[in-house]
Amino acid sequence: MIRNSDHDFLTRVKESEQDTFAQRAVAKAQDAQWIKRESARRDLGNWEDWRNLGEQIRQHVVRYLPDYLEEFSDNVEKNGGHVFFAQTDVEAQQFIKNLAIEKQVKQVVKSKSMVTSEIGLDKALLEIPGLDLLETDLAEFILQEDDWDEPTHLVFPALHKNRDQVREVFIKKLGYEGDNDPQHLARFARKVMRERFLKNEMSITGCNFAIADNGMINLDTNEGNADLCMAIPKIQVVCMGMERIVPSLKEAEVLDGMLARSAVGQKITTYCTFTSKQVDGETDGPEEFYVVIIDNGRSNALGTDFEPILQCIRCASCLNVCPIYRHIGGHGYGSIYPGPVGSILSPVLQGNYDDFSELPYACSLCSACTATCPVKIPLHKLLIKHREIEMDDKHMANIIDDTVMKVVGLGTGHSSLFRTALGMDHMALAPLARKNPDVAENLYSNGKHLEWMPFVFGGWTKVRDLPDPPAHSKNFRSWFAKHKKEQAKQGGLEAAVPQAPKNSNAFRPTGEPVLRADGYHQNGHPITEAHAHAKSQTKAPSRVGHHAASLAGENVPAGSHIDGDDIAKAAAQQEGTRNHD
Repeated sequence: MIRNSDHDFLTRVKESEQDTFAQRAVAKAQDAQWIKRESARRDLGNWEDWRNLGEQIRQHVVRYLPDYLEEFSDNVEKNGGHVFFAQTDVEAQQFIKNLAIEKQVKQVVKSKSMVTSEIGLDKALLEIPGLDLLETDLAEFILQEDDWDEPTHLVFPALHKNRDQVREVFIKKLGYEGDNDPQHLARFARKVMRERFLKNEMSITGCNFAIADNGMINLDTNEGNADLCMAIPKIQVVCMGMERIVPSLKEAEVLDGMLARSAVGQKITTYCTFTSKQVDGETDGPEEFYVVIIDNGRSNALGTDFEPILQCIRCASCLNVCPIYRHIGGHGYGSIYPGPVGSILSPVLQGNYDDFSELPYACSLCSACTATCPVKIPLHKLLIKHREIEMDDKHMANIIDDTVMKVVGLGTGHSSLFRTALGMDHMALAPLARKNPDVAENLYSNGKHLEWMPFVFGGWTKVRDLPDPPAHSKNFRSWFAKHKKEQAKQGGLEAAVPQAPKNSNAFRPTGEPVLRADGYHQNGHPITEAHAHAKSQTKAPSRVGHHAASLAGENVPAGSHIDGDDIAKAAAQQEGTRNHD
């Protein structure tokens, strides 16, 4: 169920490129989230110390995952709950379907959960005759009413929908008669959902954190829909990936704050809920409490180079800085998990590259994702590792490609052969070059480019145009040799190179410094992730040091997941809606 499109990668990308609204919405969301995220992180204090702590917590949990899963399971059962370990998506589906049938449930409500989307739970439950299911996160509710459209973002699932599209869906499916004002749309959806909440017999939620030492679960939302899901029904089912666990509340406190800041630029989500089975003498909480702990390929990462991906807390900050995601959106990836994290996680969960062989290459290797990750997952390095594995497999399976690559390596590895090839490339490719000033005149003086090349080189020109190489007498090496001789006659090469004043940053042509002394642009924006916190070098809060000291002694730290929904004000606006699991 991880793959959510039947189209191949290039088809998906072309379709995404044609959706100009979605591209504008993604760009707008990325820019807005960058400002909010950096502001929230600076307020926290020394962000790098917090990142180090988050990394240590998550690494520790993954290292001792079996122990924490056993502790959590034991405590859930001590509280009167039930735990089911599902190795596959089918096992998880079947357990929940059987439970609904056994309890004769007809009304089910869900809060947003990426793992339930991963296992295809919604459509599986709708196979039960007479069962009615409602997604209660506003963004997911919109997608459900739009014939189960696929989400495009981990936190903002309906980012690709504008207010007019949302209005049309509500008119067609729900009889809406109002305008396209986001608040009116959200108010109407609220009314529809509140009526359904009152009929609820079973709630299904995700899990941001499972607290090992007390058997509780932690849910973070901005809409409060998860709390409403749990308020009325007697039965609650919690679905969680097996890595969604923290040792205790103190680790959950650390990661809750980091998640909210990284995902939606808030200090904490509006609702931060901890729950378990109803205790004797209390009125709150479900009478029956079931936790479904899902593997579904996660164990493929354990003990491998990809183990760090299990540290992921689904904050989606990597999506919000990714230039590839900015241009192709979530649907371009063809996976329930888009962006850099999805490009790594999807083939890991599936256990092969059959459906996702292109995703590791949907990356510019700019490493912005790694720099922004709150738990310091080396995302770009994991993408490179995927490429290495794929290439090794391909070379073993394709002797011809392997031979061609060896020949190319031989030619580029010897200077004399390389210079000879450079002298011949223009003559060899000139017959294939086409005139197109719009494409190449700014690159080479002849303004020609290559749209097609034969043999294995065609793989490159299928997806990009190449400038026609210049004649040998006009290439860079020839120009530089000639330039060097001319400058030697005039007193040396250094005399011709402009020298920046000492003790200065890079200068504009006017001499105005690009950077301020504090590492910021003149317009006030930080230059890099590191500069973003240049003014936050205050002493880290005492609890950071406390947790770091605990980790040094291998005391328990933790992991997480997210679920934020700020849709009351953004619900159906052009950039879509906000949510998070």
